[in-house]
Amino acid sequence: MAGDIHRSHAWTSYSGYNLAYLLEQYEAYSEDPLQVEEEYRRWFEEAGPPPAEMQSERARELQGNPLSTSYPELVKKIADQAERTRSLGHLFARLDPLGLNRQRNSLEDEELELEPSDLEMAKQLPAHYVLEQPPGSIQHAQDALAYLRKVYTGTIAYEFAHIFANRERAWFREQIESEQWPPVLSTEEKKSLLERLVQVHELEDYLQHTFVGQKRFSIEGNDVLVPMLDELIRCSQAEGTRKMLLGMAHRGRLNVLAHVLKKPYSTIFSEFYYASGSSQLQASPDEEEKKHLGWTGDVKYHLGASCTYGDDFEIVLANNPSHLEYVNPIVEGMTRAAQERRDEAGMPKQKLNEAVTVILHGDAAFIGEGIVPETLNFNRLEGYRNGGTIHFIVNNGLGFTTQPIEARSTHYASDVAKGFDIPVLHVNADDPEACMAAVRLACQYRNSFHKDIVIDLIGYRRHGHNEMDDPSATQPRLYEKVNQHPPVSKRYAEWLSKQGVLDTSEVSGMREQAQSSLKKAYEEMKELDPSSWREVLIEEGMSKLESASAFQELKQPKKMSLEQLAQWNEELLDIPDHIEVYPKLRKILERRRKMLESDGKVDWGLAEALAFASILSEGIPIRMSGQDSQRGTFAHRHAVLHDIQSREQYVPLQHLSTAKASFILYNSPLSEAAVLGYEYGYQQIASEALVLWEAQFGDFGNAAQVIIDQFISSGLAKWKQYSNIVLLLPHGYEGQGPEHSSARLERFLHMSAEGNWIVANVSTSAQYFHLLRRQAEQSGTRRARPLIVMSPKSLLRSRRAAADPNELINSSFKKLYEDPLLGSDREQVTRLILCSGKVAVDLQEAIEEHESDWSWLHIVRVEQLYPFPMAELEEFLQELPALKEMVWVQEEPQNMGAWRFVQPHLNILAPEDVKVQSISRPPRSSTASGYAAVHENEQKQMIADALQLNRDGK
Repeated sequence: MAGDIHRSHAWTSYSGYNLAYLLEQYEAYSEDPLQVEEEYRRWFEEAGPPPAEMQSERARELQGNPLSTSYPELVKKIADQAERTRSLGHLFARLDPLGLNRQRNSLEDEELELEPSDLEMAKQLPAHYVLEQPPGSIQHAQDALAYLRKVYTGTIAYEFAHIFANRERAWFREQIESEQWPPVLSTEEKKSLLERLVQVHELEDYLQHTFVGQKRFSIEGNDVLVPMLDELIRCSQAEGTRKMLLGMAHRGRLNVLAHVLKKPYSTIFSEFYYASGSSQLQASPDEEEKKHLGWTGDVKYHLGASCTYGDDFEIVLANNPSHLEYVNPIVEGMTRAAQERRDEAGMPKQKLNEAVTVILHGDAAFIGEGIVPETLNFNRLEGYRNGGTIHFIVNNGLGFTTQPIEARSTHYASDVAKGFDIPVLHVNADDPEACMAAVRLACQYRNSFHKDIVIDLIGYRRHGHNEMDDPSATQPRLYEKVNQHPPVSKRYAEWLSKQGVLDTSEVSGMREQAQSSLKKAYEEMKELDPSSWREVLIEEGMSKLESASAFQELKQPKKMSLEQLAQWNEELLDIPDHIEVYPKLRKILERRRKMLESDGKVDWGLAEALAFASILSEGIPIRMSGQDSQRGTFAHRHAVLHDIQSREQYVPLQHLSTAKASFILYNSPLSEAAVLGYEYGYQQIASEALVLWEAQFGDFGNAAQVIIDQFISSGLAKWKQYSNIVLLLPHGYEGQGPEHSSARLERFLHMSAEGNWIVANVSTSAQYFHLLRRQAEQSGTRRARPLIVMSPKSLLRSRRAAADPNELINSSFKKLYEDPLLGSDREQVTRLILCSGKVAVDLQEAIEEHESDWSWLHIVRVEQLYPFPMAELEEFLQELPALKEMVWVQEEPQNMGAWRFVQPHLNILAPEDVKVQSISRPPRSSTASGYAAVHENEQKQMIADALQLNRDGK
């Protein structure tokens, strides 16, 4: 008896294709055991024949029962139908609330090549042929197929067949095909859900009728998003998560701010009521007040917020511009920073469950904006993963007026996610309980596998792109349907009433309570005197002015001793015996041992390493990333060493004896916008850290222009968002063509205003050392500003850019740096050359090559271009009584580089009768020549003109 049970179990442990194949093999074995491989012969000998029900089906077949197919073929077909239901059921699901885009009502048997007689015969097969753990109510395979159709083609649909890991696919099947799926809400949960939907709808309705014609980018049509976020917060808290970082566009933002971020209704109403130019404000601040504001602010549907739930859970909504999806990498970086501890030497210590990222996307933007796949690519990368992001596509089926057929080549807006091994849940926004189930499943998946998941919330848009837009001109049929379609709160209330969960009086009570809260908040807001609103604006502006003043007085770092630098250098070169470094690299590193000696010169790579060592010893963490940044594009850094045999990595800066904070440096994926956005977001949370991003070449920085323009340069003015991030942008004209010459210095200078950042173009390793240390000192303070550095290429190894060790210990960063070969007799100087960056070293080289009386000439390098050192230069000019001309020399074309920025400053500072002019390449549309010979000729001519040499340099 026990042996029979064991044998039966051997067969029933198989189902679907595997069982069908096994039956085929057994038929062949029955005819002649030698027809099958020895492995199958041994298995059949041990397992015995198939169970009785399988044999009876076989017997009927042999007795002439008119079946359309053989038994194994039938099992195959049933298994095929089951798998197709799992993988394609989403195509037949009831996902569109308006019923306009549904393709079919159900899976059609004939499409799966299943004849009615075969389907009837499925009643004779056990349910486990289809389901591994069939619910108790499922009697046979036909019931199981019907059960699968119900599960996979309802108002929630699933795409996980593309997932690479079988363990994950099995997990989804186990969850979805379980008897407990979908989870049933309690009566109280259903009432709470309805109450939230009522609050969401009533807020939108109140805004629509109270502030007629004002933009708010309504959530209507996807109202259920708010209770879905509520549920996500509850799930996250239950898992012990302490922080949620939320990114979203403007659609539905005000409702999320009110109901998820707990922003008071009265505050939201005031942003409408006292909007700029509103008659209620009656008069704008006078010109003096405007001058003192010193900031711009932003529209209400771009603003972020934060709030707490209980004692230990915080949710943060990131500020963002109208540039859709560019907030995505920002919040990813914020989450990584929230997950890490950085207060000990070595690598940061990451705890994945400490924080979670939630991003709300638009359907047109998710498939249309390239920043989306750039950010999805972080999903599995060591330097950027954060345990899985929960994505919501707030899918209203339109991009402004553009329909899906015009907007994407894929079936779903979510299809781009599948390329990154991310599962997708599609859910009908008019079925609130299915939406709650989707959130719970997404949370469980994220917590189980620490990977991204997408919820495609399929709804509609009640109004136009904004409330001032009439969409009926471009989508007349759609909006005829929308206008007839009741809101989800009403539909759900009617359904609950039919189910006997509540009666109409309870629903009316919910609506009256919501309306009463809105009216009360409006009256409170109206009690605010318009003049007090102006005072709030001025007070905000004055605080900005104060912070700008603090920025002008940057805290200076402590000076270092040569002995301390030498100790760090030795530790950085103390590589463990088991790490076998590439021999050529070891020789390069060994040269650094002598650089701090009395006759030594500190190159760029060592100066940076020593600056980092001093910063870490002050307890300031460092995070850096960029393409090839561990080695450095130009092989100057080598901050991460690789064993040539085992490929083990060793990071010397993680092993300093004096370090009090973490250090990490990652090679980034080949992305500028997403990676820079990630680092900016990281620094927003890790404000105490020095965060650096390095472009491979500065020319490629413009691929991140949206992040630079909309966040880094203007985040303080728009959102009071301080940042200490450092951008290292290799810049310099060396004959490498138009894509390897210019970091577009002029663009950063054009955006420089109101003390928004620091722009530097340093020319020596000591200046770079001091600049990094000064920047780190501002971390976590109101003096913090982004630092934009035009970093060098050829100067990395130039002896003229290398520094005497004493310059690292006896000096500090100099905004103006005098050429060491000139200016000893100030009274004879008639021409002053002002320049910045590599061209200064080119001028120095030319002077060294020409023995001449240079007493008439002096060269001053403007190492900090913004804020422009007006006071320092004015003081210096007073020392040149014979000065006749000030000449700005730059490598860039005249319409690029710093000239047009510095010219008005020089005109103001120039003494009477002193001529101001520039020497540069002529104005160009392209940054540089693609021909090395042309570059060389132009460079020689500029140097000759600046130094008044003839063209041959004689």
